[in-house]
Amino acid sequence: MFDFITNHKRLIQIAFILLIVPPFAFFGLESYTGSMNRADEVARVNGIPVSQREFEEARRAQLERLRKLFGSSVDAATLDSAEAQEAVLEALVSQRLVTAAALDAGLTLSDDALRQMILANPSFQRDGRFDVATYRQLLRAQGMSEPVYEERMRQDVAVGQLLQAIGETAIASRAGTEQLAALEGQRREIAEALVPAQQFMAQVKSDEAQLKTYYEANSPQFRVPEQVRAEYLVLSADELGRGDAVSEAELKAAYEARAKQYGVEEQRRASHILVKTRAEAEKLAAEARKAPARFAELAKEHSQDSGSAAAGGDLGLFGRGMMVKAFEDAAFAMKEGEIAGPVESEFGFHVIRLTAIQSGRSRSLEEVRKDLTAELARQKGAKRFAEAAEAFGHMVYEQSDSLAPAAQRFKLAIQQSDWLTRQPGRAAGPLDHPKVLSALFAQDSIQARRNTDAIEVAPNVLVAARVVAHQPATQRKFEEVRAQIEQRVRQQEAAKLAHREGAAKLAQLERQADAGLKWSAPQAVTVREPKGLSPEALRKVFAAEAQKLPAHVGVERGEQGYAIYRVLRIMAAEPRSEAQKTADRTAAAQRAGAEQFEAWLAGQRARAKIVVNRANLERK
Repeated sequence: MFDFITNHKRLIQIAFILLIVPPFAFFGLESYTGSMNRADEVARVNGIPVSQREFEEARRAQLERLRKLFGSSVDAATLDSAEAQEAVLEALVSQRLVTAAALDAGLTLSDDALRQMILANPSFQRDGRFDVATYRQLLRAQGMSEPVYEERMRQDVAVGQLLQAIGETAIASRAGTEQLAALEGQRREIAEALVPAQQFMAQVKSDEAQLKTYYEANSPQFRVPEQVRAEYLVLSADELGRGDAVSEAELKAAYEARAKQYGVEEQRRASHILVKTRAEAEKLAAEARKAPARFAELAKEHSQDSGSAAAGGDLGLFGRGMMVKAFEDAAFAMKEGEIAGPVESEFGFHVIRLTAIQSGRSRSLEEVRKDLTAELARQKGAKRFAEAAEAFGHMVYEQSDSLAPAAQRFKLAIQQSDWLTRQPGRAAGPLDHPKVLSALFAQDSIQARRNTDAIEVAPNVLVAARVVAHQPATQRKFEEVRAQIEQRVRQQEAAKLAHREGAAKLAQLERQADAGLKWSAPQAVTVREPKGLSPEALRKVFAAEAQKLPAHVGVERGEQGYAIYRVLRIMAAEPRSEAQKTADRTAAAQRAGAEQFEAWLAGQRARAKIVVNRANLERK
């Protein structure tokens, strides 16, 4: 698992530099620097401290983002390695440098602009309008006050302005962009043959000493992770709405207020014959008036509207605004059974027969009762939730030794969980959320058994939890996992034999000998469309010698065995659309801007005074 950080270290350092938000904002740098207890620092950047608490918060934030990028299978322990801690710390240091540079440049956001950004944020709106209660409740769920959030907004905008200014100084070469696009679009036709490890399993033997050596060298694989059981409360708008029944008077009042909304406008049904010339339309209109019963037959024979001709020209029911204006005006001026035409539109000339008129009406209360009741319940629940959320958050925080007071006040049931680990995706229900799990496994929750904060796990859903039992991580004994280890060791040894066999067959192919391999059907791959090839396989396929085909490359496939790829043909990139060319230029500009930013950041780091407190970092 720790290889993950090694393989993605640069991604972690660069992609998240600007996403780690420090607890100080523009108004707080000097006071923050002066008030920080140095015993709590893991680093100082030009005199600005990085605390252990910030480091741990950043680490948790990184884990959440990694899980969003790479899936929930990313283990929390991934960020426990020295390599991972270094990556998180470097990101925090870089963030400090970027923020300080934005301050030095005098970049900021005016009060009016800040106000407009907050008012326009859909997350803070209810029924399309900014709602103060919603705003405060969402901030409370994130553990922020209004001043802190607003200053962070200023900081984000300032940093964005700085990055834009730096990135815009970079110029992407047009020739280089085109060359890169040609390389990325180049197609290579390949076939694949696999030397499977499974075929060597019968040849592999293992002894007790080998198994014990593997167990000792890989002991973290056989640890039972730390676990907790918790009790918890869920405060949700839906439940609050169900607890406050919608009365008949409320339902009738809402129905009357929405009378226009439930109105169904007049609709008409018509058939038509569409032709290209007026003369043809006049002739067909005359025939249809003489024999109205033949209208469908005439439409099937003459209409050039392929969508309706087969149905005798029938267009079904339609209201105003559903047809082109000329056709609509004619249809809504006709009487039922009347034939009109020619009517000219941008599609040609129409002969129209009006077959039915459905008068406008209003949907009754009974027709809309179910949907309207549900809507009113949601509204009542959302209103009660907005009123209760802040008080709920205060109560579970201030009376942190029990969930009972909050349960009693808000009439909520205290629920019990099964054993939980730090890993999302393994729990059920509202506790299966990264923020909730991080809070439950914090030392304050485990040792002091305090309530977690009220955490928003979904829109209008808050959860507060409390650890009731804890099991530290334990090591499984060798005897318990011996069979598992034996299988694993045999698979590894079989993979080695497959690799050896595959390398020998690759050498045969390079001598133009028959290696006796079974090849898959050929397929074309590109850098942009690898079609399942691993990054290593794709790199080797495109690095294969192009002058002498077929060419062959080999790639280890771990416990699957050894794969050999035969490069059969090399084809130029397909012509790109204008949209793709624009996308390529945009991507090239973004790459150039990112490189420019990295160069600027490297300069900032070279000039900065950075002091790391290794003892505090290891003690975090």
